[in-house]
Amino acid sequence: MELTTIQKKVISLRGCRVMLDFELAALYEVETRLLKQAVRRNQDRFPPDFMFELTAEEIAGMVSQNVIPSKSFLGGATPFAFTEQGVAMLSSVLKSQKALQVNIMIMRAFVLMRQYVQDYAELKERINGLETEMNAKFSDIYQALDYLLDPPRPARKQIGFKPDD
Repeated sequence: MELTTIQKKVISLRGCRVMLDFELAALYEVETRLLKQAVRRNQDRFPPDFMFELTAEEIAGMVSQNVIPSKSFLGGATPFAFTEQGVAMLSSVLKSQKALQVNIMIMRAFVLMRQYVQDYAELKERINGLETEMNAKFSDIYQALDYLLDPPRPARKQIGFKPDD
């Protein structure tokens, strides 16, 4: 299993990067209902910042964004969404060698994604700095071009017949 495969399964919901229960179940090679059952038996290990149940609106949004093909794909069950901490907690609930190996891969994927976000923020900051610097330089160039194209004309004394004289 590759990190890119796991990264594709991470989605953004409620401002968090999460993985859905059926995706995790497939990675752990267990049935979704068994994963949910283990979570429900250990509800105290999964506070709202570790795991939450999706709303009907969120499910409809996932269908419209092609995250899932249709509502019927879920089989009538409302999916759980697990944050990075929730995925880590799953390893203590699903006590198998496969769960341990998959958790390590998932944690690496989350760390890699966090690094991408950090690198993106640094790059964005540098681009904004360059843009500000270039705008200042181009402002000077525009002023020079305007001056050359339309130089200021000194007031000239009118010559010729003056009726007031």
